[in-house]
Amino acid sequence: MIDRNDTPAPDGRPLTVLVADDSRVMRAMIIRTLRLSGLPLGVVHEAADGLAGLAILEAEPVALALIDINMPRLSGLDMLARLRRPAAPAGPVVIIVSSDGSDASAAHVRQLGHGFLHKPFAPEALRDAVLRALGASNHDR
Repeated sequence: MIDRNDTPAPDGRPLTVLVADDSRVMRAMIIRTLRLSGLPLGVVHEAADGLAGLAILEAEPVALALIDINMPRLSGLDMLARLRRPAAPAGPVVIIVSSDGSDASAAHVRQLGHGFLHKPFAPEALRDAVLRALGASNHDR
């Protein structure tokens, strides 16, 4: 169970979030966990594939993106590659949430400067990963 009292707001402003996963059930679970965590959520966007997720990231000021690796039309890693183009504006804090728990995949994602969370995960693990990622991002700015 998540203890909402132990979850500080990163800077008090509502977070605009993207949850990109081809599983509707997984998207709902991630969103529910975020809401229960006590983080100050604003708009939460959902995408069922990588192209839809990329379109949201290009059109909306998203602060946090939780992205699955294996999605139709465009993978999570391909989304990241397109976001990292030099012409792209400063992007969101990204956490890859994937059932591919290989050390190589996790290391690659972390080497790119993103968080990695293996599915299935406990709600506390998601909350902790988000807080770590947001904390690191706030210290970098």
